[in-house]
Amino acid sequence: MTIALSFHDVAKAFGPVQVLHGVSFALQPGRIYGLLGENGAGKSTLMKIAAGYEMPSGGELHIDGRPVHFSGSRAAEAEGIVLIHQEFNLAEDLTVAQNIFLGHEKKRGWLLDDAAMREGAAVVLRQVGLDVDPDTKVRQLIVAEKQLVEIAKALARKARLLIMDEPTATLTPGETERLFQLMAQLKSSGVTIVYISHKLDEVERITDEVIVMRDGRFVARDATAKLSRQQMANLMVGRELSDLFPPKRSIVLADSAPLLEVQHLTVPGWAEDVSFEVRAGEILGFAGLVGAGRTELFEGLLGLRPHRAERVGIAGRAVHIGSPRDAARHGLTYLSEDRKGKGLHIAFGMTENLTLMDLARYARPWLRRGAERAALKAAVAEFGIRTGSLSLRASSLSGGNQQKLALAKVLQPQPRVVVLDEPTRGVDVGAKRDIYFLIHKLAADGCSVVVISSELMELIGLCHRVAVMRNGRLQTTLAADQLTEEALIAHATGTH
Repeated sequence: MTIALSFHDVAKAFGPVQVLHGVSFALQPGRIYGLLGENGAGKSTLMKIAAGYEMPSGGELHIDGRPVHFSGSRAAEAEGIVLIHQEFNLAEDLTVAQNIFLGHEKKRGWLLDDAAMREGAAVVLRQVGLDVDPDTKVRQLIVAEKQLVEIAKALARKARLLIMDEPTATLTPGETERLFQLMAQLKSSGVTIVYISHKLDEVERITDEVIVMRDGRFVARDATAKLSRQQMANLMVGRELSDLFPPKRSIVLADSAPLLEVQHLTVPGWAEDVSFEVRAGEILGFAGLVGAGRTELFEGLLGLRPHRAERVGIAGRAVHIGSPRDAARHGLTYLSEDRKGKGLHIAFGMTENLTLMDLARYARPWLRRGAERAALKAAVAEFGIRTGSLSLRASSLSGGNQQKLALAKVLQPQPRVVVLDEPTRGVDVGAKRDIYFLIHKLAADGCSVVVISSELMELIGLCHRVAVMRNGRLQTTLAADQLTEEALIAHATGTH
């Protein structure tokens, strides 16, 4: 089961853009490595080379001391190297079992052995703690369940080197704990694990060593026990990083009228009789476990799901919202947690994505390419989007830079009410700080901001109040002086 992998002066260029510069380090069998770095540092690109999805422009890989050259991911999997992508790599219209064995189908003679694949899928699904029928279509699963299917798929490949890119981004605390137990079992059997994450508390807890990359280069390596989270963050960004959250603005809620009022909103099957309000200048958080109905509640509010409400008011005026277009017309915008599936058109260019929600400003009556390009230049500077060219497609950006582009896109129409669903999912610590200060600025400029997040410290550090949902119902709303991790977890789990 063991494997020793080493990188020797590995370089990678995409056209004129050099993303890896002579990276060299080795991975030993049976250890868990935390691979850290800001978005654009080259982590995912390097691991895609290791897993056969990309070819290096220079240098080579060695496995157990011998040089290897992978023609594709199947060749890497034959050596026991499996990558769990940050963005899901699943066929939505196939079943869970079919996805787990896709490309590795079990056969009985000339025919597919569906029974054997269902049985094999059930085994790995139990390992990751996912209780779904193997015959369920993947499109019927929620995001967290899809993540567990990706992990189960990797286990079915009998990995000797397992690369996990942000595997807990959508998981509940219980699911994350189950994953960590599974990783410990794999490690004890000799499997090497590379764990890419921006959640430094998780890296601190489960890894043996930390490897840090910056600007496409290897910069540091040390035993995890020797580094504090602050030291890890400083190594990633190359400077001291403090004051992650901006100071909360003083806002007297009783003296300001609600900018957004929602009374008795129901989204059938997901949320029941939810009422809340957000004032100008306020940041309201929404906490809850995966499946609590937070995302679906706001998809209903935006007209993306069937819903009914006694009243929805914006700036004191009752409005009817039947579609995202209606919402945008009334000054309400929403950033989806699924940036690849719903937030961006990744096959489009950066410019087309940025201006898509506000085309009227750039087409009078013909599309003004110069104005669009100027807007993109401004967004790249304001949001810190790392790109070698303004002409790239969105699919060419790293996950974190895609998130920044998606955020810039929804803010183009200059909305008054902004709903951000998991705004820092898959974003490095330096970019998180940038986004937190941007959210703070939106509130300071008079917007109402709603932040849906699974990161409790994010809600505590950013928000004036936090609403907690459980099983589709609003349990309570906590004021800033009541916000603790213990209180939020207690209300979210019903143990309060």
